[in-house]
Amino acid sequence: MIYGKSGSGKSRSLKNFALDEICLINVLGKRLPFRSSFKYTVNTDNYQTLVNALQKMPTKIAVIDDAGYLLTNTFMKGHSAPKAGSSTFDLYNDIADNFWRLLRFSQNKLPEDVIVYIVMHETTTDLGEVKLKTIGKLLDEKSCIEGMVTICLRCMVEGDRHFFRTQSNGMDISKSPEEMFDLEIENDLKFVDQQIREYWGLLPTTSPKEATDNG
Repeated sequence: MIYGKSGSGKSRSLKNFALDEICLINVLGKRLPFRSSFKYTVNTDNYQTLVNALQKMPTKIAVIDDAGYLLTNTFMKGHSAPKAGSSTFDLYNDIADNFWRLLRFSQNKLPEDVIVYIVMHETTTDLGEVKLKTIGKLLDEKSCIEGMVTICLRCMVEGDRHFFRTQSNGMDISKSPEEMFDLEIENDLKFVDQQIREYWGLLPTTSPKEATDNG
């Protein structure tokens, strides 16, 4: 899980990947904050299209950016055109169910060496606690999204420096396994992916082009 404020460097962290190294699920279809574009890009906010893309992608890395808009778009489409006999409560249930199923699919239905990075915005409560920005209380109260994953990295900015915070300061949800990262690391998701694979003994990622060249 990668989270942070708008402009904190969430999408920027993809910059060092090779152009054919990841599958980017671009939920809003917006342009990236750097010149490059990835070969395997799917612009969609449809869950089934997203799942199909994850099943068929030729890469070992997927990034869903910004996954929070899967929730937002479902709500905006659903509340403005409700189905007959449905209610707002039913809509919130659908939003929570769909997102929960996506996370479980990513964890349980893909090969072990495939890593899916979920990118989301953060929000701050009245008590000053930083958490994921979602819609409705069901996901927060029933599922606890961050509790479903092992790693939550927070995108931070100080002056011109962009970095990830890897452990909680007591007021946010950042976390990672011990000795996987330093407390603060550069805003580079490729580096993060390499460290995760080394730590857990997963096969290193190789772009389809590199695999062909080496073969």
